[in-house]
Amino acid sequence: MKKITLNVTAMLLKHLATLLTLLFWAAVANSATFTNPVIYADVPDPDVVRVGSDFYMVSTTMHLMPGAPIMKSKDLVSWEIIGYVFDEITDSPLYDLEGGNVYGQGQWASSLRYHRGKFYVFFATNRPQKSYLYAAENPAGKWEKVGEFDRSYHDASLLFDDDGSVYLASGSGNIRITELRSDLSGVKEDGLHTSIINGQEQGYAGLFEGTHLCKYNGKYYVFIIWWPRGGIRTQLCFRSSRIAGPYESKAILSDTLGLYGRGVAQGGVVDTEDGRWYGFLFQDHGAVGRVPVLLPCRWVDGWPMLGDENGRTPRVMEKPMQGYAVAPLLVSDGFDAPPLGLTWQWNHNPDNRLWSLTERPGYLRLRTGKVVGSIFEARNTLSQRAEGERCSGVVAMDVAHMRNGDVAGLGAFCAEPGLISVAMKNNQKSIVMTNRGEVKAQAPLTTDVVYLRTDCDFGTDRATFRYSLDQKSWTPLGTEFRMIYNLVHFMGNRIAIYCYATEAPGGYVDVDFFERR
Repeated sequence: MKKITLNVTAMLLKHLATLLTLLFWAAVANSATFTNPVIYADVPDPDVVRVGSDFYMVSTTMHLMPGAPIMKSKDLVSWEIIGYVFDEITDSPLYDLEGGNVYGQGQWASSLRYHRGKFYVFFATNRPQKSYLYAAENPAGKWEKVGEFDRSYHDASLLFDDDGSVYLASGSGNIRITELRSDLSGVKEDGLHTSIINGQEQGYAGLFEGTHLCKYNGKYYVFIIWWPRGGIRTQLCFRSSRIAGPYESKAILSDTLGLYGRGVAQGGVVDTEDGRWYGFLFQDHGAVGRVPVLLPCRWVDGWPMLGDENGRTPRVMEKPMQGYAVAPLLVSDGFDAPPLGLTWQWNHNPDNRLWSLTERPGYLRLRTGKVVGSIFEARNTLSQRAEGERCSGVVAMDVAHMRNGDVAGLGAFCAEPGLISVAMKNNQKSIVMTNRGEVKAQAPLTTDVVYLRTDCDFGTDRATFRYSLDQKSWTPLGTEFRMIYNLVHFMGNRIAIYCYATEAPGGYVDVDFFERR
């Protein structure tokens, strides 16, 4: 009777937490305004296009799989993931964590375009140095690789011109135009290949990249970020009546949104059906990552000036369109049936032999594979973006089938992670909190089911960890964890679920649910 009562209580608490979450997001949806950052999560290098009344966006996810997420919105504020351009990258064993890794590498700075009934995404990788072009009629469906290039076009932007020509603008410091074949299969050998903008020569010493190319009213516009030494990331715009130039330039935004030294920059502009214009850029925002920022665009003398009339990024703005629900990027999952939810991504290519949603219905089973030295070498770590300003994640984990040397748990995952894990040594299990790999606290575990919780506060960039045996009484474990943004992984902290072996493969855990709280 006591066990039944506990189960009913836990179920009621779970449903109450879900109801409160729905009420919160319903209140957000009913608001006529939004607060920047428009997405308080790591969605860097955004590229946005409009098709009819719908907006679509692609962003960077580097070493995570599936990659190149496609997001959709009706109002530029409320975004949901509808699919991915690719499931895996198979050009190097590094993507399988064999012989090394691709942390901070992989898919970068994709360009999204719509042309004659098809969507196109172009992106480059750094390991190996390659570039890819994919196409799809349905952006939520299967994407087909239509072009592959044996070089990395840095921060490339794709343009389908009015006369049928197809161009890439790319580079760092020196921005070049590369003309592609009309069938997109490769570079057009006798096409246009030239430097159009040299940052140093035009007085823009410092970081000079993040190209976004578009055409408007017969003129070509090239958006570039410039990070002058001792200054902030600044959004520049170059324009010309000819694709090959010459280009004139103007700074169209230099603002920090109140965060010292963190300029809002890198992105482009997009219009609405009724002719209004907006800029969609991003900003470095500490441990949560690089967050998108939506701001007004005013055309002044043919220049797309960003921000309000004083050139400032509004903290609070009216939504471009009203009445659309906001969907969080960190979402609960009962693992009730395949497929995995679209908010989940694997760390590097997954080993699909070692995870299942069907072996034990209603659970995510994670099996250990090869023996590894740390979580950074482990296959099948599953994660979602953490989301600000505060978020919490809870997992229910059955650890009955762990083996000696196994480690499984939940945590704030990045290049320097904070984790709360179940570790098995000498046939004994314990709950362990680690801070950047260093054990800070541990407690014995004598039950097979445990609840682990991570709480993240991106106002302070701090996280804490707790565990429970009944979902009612929660015990803090370890020290407060200072989350950071680190260029080794080049992405914000993610809430991750993991299971790996340090002594011998063959163990596994079953995850009953993940719950955002």
